[in-house]
Amino acid sequence: MDPIPPIPAMEKRIFGTDGVRGIANIEPVTAETALQLGRAAAHVFKTLKELPRGRDRHKIVLGKDTRLSGYLLENAISSGILSMGVDVLFIGPLPTPGVAYVTRSLRADAGIVITASHNPYADNGIKFFRADGYKLDDDIEARIENLVFNREIDSIRPTAEAIGKAVRIDDALGRYIEYAKGSFPRGLTLDGLRIVVDCAHGAAYKSTPCVLRELGAEVFVYANAPDGTNINRDCGSLHPESMCRKVWEHRAHLGIAHDGDADRVLLCDETGRLIDGDDIMAIAALDMLSAGALRKQTLVATVMTNAGLDLALHKAGGIVLRTEVGDRHVIDRMLELDLNFGGEQSGHLIFRDFSTTGDGLVSALQILRIMKTRGQPLSLLAQCWNRLPQILTNVRVREKTPFDRMPTVAALLAQAEAAIQAQGGRILLRYSGTEPKARILLEGPDRALLQHWSQQLADALRRELGA
Repeated sequence: MDPIPPIPAMEKRIFGTDGVRGIANIEPVTAETALQLGRAAAHVFKTLKELPRGRDRHKIVLGKDTRLSGYLLENAISSGILSMGVDVLFIGPLPTPGVAYVTRSLRADAGIVITASHNPYADNGIKFFRADGYKLDDDIEARIENLVFNREIDSIRPTAEAIGKAVRIDDALGRYIEYAKGSFPRGLTLDGLRIVVDCAHGAAYKSTPCVLRELGAEVFVYANAPDGTNINRDCGSLHPESMCRKVWEHRAHLGIAHDGDADRVLLCDETGRLIDGDDIMAIAALDMLSAGALRKQTLVATVMTNAGLDLALHKAGGIVLRTEVGDRHVIDRMLELDLNFGGEQSGHLIFRDFSTTGDGLVSALQILRIMKTRGQPLSLLAQCWNRLPQILTNVRVREKTPFDRMPTVAALLAQAEAAIQAQGGRILLRYSGTEPKARILLEGPDRALLQHWSQQLADALRRELGA
């Protein structure tokens, strides 16, 4: 069968920077659109490879996080897949990296996870993975999206035994747990460590505590009772202050906080200090550099990452490459240049020697490995670099008007850039790709100056676009 020809470029109508996302039961996150996405995805993945990867039929893995609306979307998207003659493998609530791994492990044609990651419970979304566990290329996303709207496959209706069947995979959680443990050195244990875990009432509520206990740690678990509506609510990596308090209360050696789908992680050291993605990248990249394990001596980060990381790696003989915000951009650059470590300040870390996507549990295990092998507390490891003053402000907006179309904001931005760049600093103003927010990042040596301009820009945006 000939490969599918590329379709003409079109403006994305439902796919964003990380799959499809929005308020559940409002377009595009509705049962109707989910069903059409299931049909379109099944058709595309069947056509990409004429013969299924396994000995049976084409199959797609379907997982989710713990949101109430996951039931609605799971049934709708699976119905669409089955209606195209493709089997569905239900794996239930599992971290996003777990869905990617199980897709590879079961030799499925693709993987789908129903999640809105760090968003509130009323939101939901749909992410797709290729057969190799990596996120979809733009052209495959475009093919799926085009089929949703052009009704080209409406007439394709398998009947009788050609209709797909659904199977529940009971050992998916166990598979992911063993995979995650495999990223930690054999013979090394977590004996003697006390660890606080905040699961955000999300998809990692079973997996992360289980792995840490099986490796020997004493674990204190919080936010591990999902009820469908409490995911990310005042807990997890969005609200790490709770984890930091618990670390202090339990005199723990480490705190771990996930987001709803556990593809990211923030840590806390034994003093109660928050350790973010930049800290984790600094610790891990410098350790990999010293061991000769950082491929091409290069770390991939985004424009949000603190410039102090560039200075620390340069001093150690490494370099930092920057991408746009989004773990997908980081992964794309890593694949393009065959690099093995990258991440984001928000806690998305991709250790490509182990994983194909951000994995909060695997990332935490890499820091625990360094702590154990060096015999050093996290607070000491985090002193390996110096952070430049940086202020990030989020402004909720009602629409995402281009900044250059707002004269007041554009003029104020020019003034702020002139003042901050004169001191060697920088400003980054952008819209979130997953939420109705504008993000203002200011960085430089003078914190008071940064605070002044951050306030000015935030006030101007609220006047223009405030929700």
